[in-house]
Amino acid sequence: MENYEFEAENYDFEMEHSHLQVNRYQETFDKFSSLPSDKDISSAVNSLLEAHFKENFTPETLKHIHGCIDLTTLTSLDTRESVWEMVEKVVNDYEGKRPDVPNIAAICVYPLFVDVLKQALTAQDVKIASVAGGFPSSQTFTEVKVAETAMAVMTGAEEIDVVMNLGYFFEEDYETLTDELSEIKDSCREAKLKVIIETGALATVENIRKATILALYSGADFVKTSTGKGYPGATPEAVYTICKVIKEYADICGKKVGIKVSGGIRTAEDAVRYYTIVKDVLGKEWTGKDLFRIGASSLVADIEKRLGE
Repeated sequence: MENYEFEAENYDFEMEHSHLQVNRYQETFDKFSSLPSDKDISSAVNSLLEAHFKENFTPETLKHIHGCIDLTTLTSLDTRESVWEMVEKVVNDYEGKRPDVPNIAAICVYPLFVDVLKQALTAQDVKIASVAGGFPSSQTFTEVKVAETAMAVMTGAEEIDVVMNLGYFFEEDYETLTDELSEIKDSCREAKLKVIIETGALATVENIRKATILALYSGADFVKTSTGKGYPGATPEAVYTICKVIKEYADICGKKVGIKVSGGIRTAEDAVRYYTIVKDVLGKEWTGKDLFRIGASSLVADIEKRLGE
């Protein structure tokens, strides 16, 4: 009986502690403006694109976007040879070919291929990026995530893309979630951290809003929409929501955090839609590669085709 009472008391304490944690994070959420309904967000995005998409769909914008692309290969069939060939064909051979078109911003691979990028990459100012932290599910031990991140950085990664643990998010275990991301951020050292919130799984504006806030306060240098693995990719509504939160965070904290749009972006039209949203909500200062990225595998070819490459 005594053991039962002790366990009950311990359970009550844990529940109370958990409740206090949720309240503390709710205070942080409340610092930010509530957003309209999903339907109203969709209407706002449609109006924005109707007003500004055509004026942004120009060769100059496409050139600019080309310099904001994170070229990505993340398949189980990747090999050292295939990664090397991609770098040679898409990146190194392009360097200096069109002085009026900047090379891509980064190449993103699995940690196993970071050293290949470091050896193969001769193009100037193209960053080495790696996924880490149990990508794409994030369902492994924090210690493994931290170690994998540190090893990728040690091998040469300059940017790290990790997935927020959505299990913790939906359990409202925000403390474990943010502690884990903060530890990963520390293990990045000088490398930039992009936190993927998997908007297709979050689904609602409110969930996307909260996840973005948690990522920002955990030290994210970029908030990224999607993994492109198993869930719907980026949507204009999700990007609009993330941008709204990033803008407010900059006003509250005085820190500019970037946005990376990924998942299903294949055409120049797709890219210009997202560029238009970022430019309209966050301002032109957010459209440079230091604060705006598009993760894609086939977008480069489409833009170069449109530009007459």
